[in-house]
Amino acid sequence: MSTNTVDNKRKVTTARLLDMKQRGEKIAMLTAYDYSMAKLIDEAGIDAILVGDSASNVMAGNMTTLPITLDQMIYHAKSVVKGTERALVVCDMPFGTYQGNPMEALASAIRIMKESHAEAVKMEGGAEIRESIERILSAGIPVMGHLGLTPQSINKFGTYAVRAKEDREAEKLISDARMLEEIGCFALVLEKIPAALATRVAKEVSIPVIGIGAGNGVDGQVLVMHDMLGINKGYSPTSPCSATPPGSASPSATAPWPWMPSTPSIHPSRFWAISPTSPAFSPPLPPSTCPTSSPSPVPPPTRSSPQNHKKHLVNTN
Repeated sequence: MSTNTVDNKRKVTTARLLDMKQRGEKIAMLTAYDYSMAKLIDEAGIDAILVGDSASNVMAGNMTTLPITLDQMIYHAKSVVKGTERALVVCDMPFGTYQGNPMEALASAIRIMKESHAEAVKMEGGAEIRESIERILSAGIPVMGHLGLTPQSINKFGTYAVRAKEDREAEKLISDARMLEEIGCFALVLEKIPAALATRVAKEVSIPVIGIGAGNGVDGQVLVMHDMLGINKGYSPTSPCSATPPGSASPSATAPWPWMPSTPSIHPSRFWAISPTSPAFSPPLPPSTCPTSSPSPVPPPTRSSPQNHKKHLVNTN
């Protein structure tokens, strides 16, 4: 269930996420792309649901997020909204719908809000898309920013390796984060950047900072649902012997897998609670059945993608 102790049944809004940061309550966010999964996630007490353009990978089998269209994102978002009562629903703006010019960006965001009934949009980038963000904000549409590894720019990066390790890129990220806060974004996703940098950003900005592969010094965590469930057969989380079964861990215990959130006060059970009886959530093996040594874990990439994606993109992380 949610770590929020005030009212777990009250609707989560952008203002409530800010309140959670101010009270030091960690935010839990997961992706969903359909009615049934959204309903399970919402009932588990997850604070926010991201209708991610990662649907391009995990739902459509594309190698990147680029091919998914605005119509497809609206379809997924509409389905998710129908299954959600409490969580805040945020919809990714797909590639090509906001980079061109501010008016196109506004038209795209309006379509998402009107046709899907999502409650906010997420956009990748900093100063280079400032005008588009400001235009959307001027229409009263909440915007969540996204910095660090921005998968819509994967062809420019050429790799899913950690971003902002060099001073110049790190300083730009900090500058962009401050700018996004200044112009009115209600929250910020930091993807696959050094933990120390993410912690610094979370401390320097007043808006919630949600990490994905950015350490536990942020205000919350977001996971791609298919990664969390281990649905992607091309990736190998750590041995089940090192996992923590549902309900058996203390709030400070290690999360079920090393790459899951270990942020204080985000209890692993918040993610297990989605469907503890599902085969995907089978409890780990008891210690007596575990081998004396476990194979080295292979951390999955931040974003889900078909196995053959590895032939094209080399992760030098």
